[in-house]
Amino acid sequence: MARSILHMLTPLKHMSPFDVNMAVDAGFETIVTYTGVDLTDVVSLTQDSIFSRAPQDGVRTGIFIGGKNAEDALDMMDRAKKAFVPPFANHVFADPAGSFTTGAAMVAEVSRALKAKFGTDLKGKRIVIFGGAGVVAYVAAVIGALEGARSVLVGHDGEERVSKIAFTMKWRFGIEVGAVDGSTPEARRAAIVDADVILSAGPAGIPILSAEDLESAPKLLVASDVNAVPPAGIAGIDVNAVDVALPVGKGVGIGALAVGNVKYQTQCRLFRRMLDAQEPLCLDFRDAYALAVEIAG
Repeated sequence: MARSILHMLTPLKHMSPFDVNMAVDAGFETIVTYTGVDLTDVVSLTQDSIFSRAPQDGVRTGIFIGGKNAEDALDMMDRAKKAFVPPFANHVFADPAGSFTTGAAMVAEVSRALKAKFGTDLKGKRIVIFGGAGVVAYVAAVIGALEGARSVLVGHDGEERVSKIAFTMKWRFGIEVGAVDGSTPEARRAAIVDADVILSAGPAGIPILSAEDLESAPKLLVASDVNAVPPAGIAGIDVNAVDVALPVGKGVGIGALAVGNVKYQTQCRLFRRMLDAQEPLCLDFRDAYALAVEIAG
């Protein structure tokens, strides 16, 4: 059997050590990183990887796409797929900044809690997402909308930037995602008035919603915070929280380590799926979400 090779591409100065470690621990035998990669490089790199091995060894060769931008990663993934020349093809897996698996895990944990605690699901729920311009928020918003929820991005610097992001989501996925201002405490409270779910995907160590703020969300069922660095992004949600009662109301909170546990397993198992597959796979956040739901239970 041919050795397993993973070519790891990123537009950044460095490939994430986290992703390299995950790939090694999943079982890839040879890993090569490529930094400073832009969209115009993808075709040549992909075709170098496919034509240097027999077609049957495509399943022993993978391309991983990192970075810190969801749309750039999706564009690179599309470019790689279009570079294949059947029967020459490899696996492709995109997970920029770990966001595809993190966002998937976050929504999967929320879905589990909604079912376990309230006997309901994501359909029709208003999901208000802080850190709305970030890559984890992007993935969570798209997954939520695809699952029938009403996703809303909150912009810490106003509505304009997140509105543009929501527009690109509609163009790319055919979904409707809202966008609102979150630049002041008053705006943030207004944003959560009708929230069924609140997700905090803002910068580490930055508090976003206080216990007093949560009083403005009387319908809130589940809140989740992926910030593992104190202080918490959402008051009352410890990093270890799993369905812990929030400071006010009837809702429950899910902390960063609970999400992280599902994220870790999801990314690891997607790498292993590549190694075990008999046909080339193309994996993005939709595949990550389906697996994360299974893992979360």
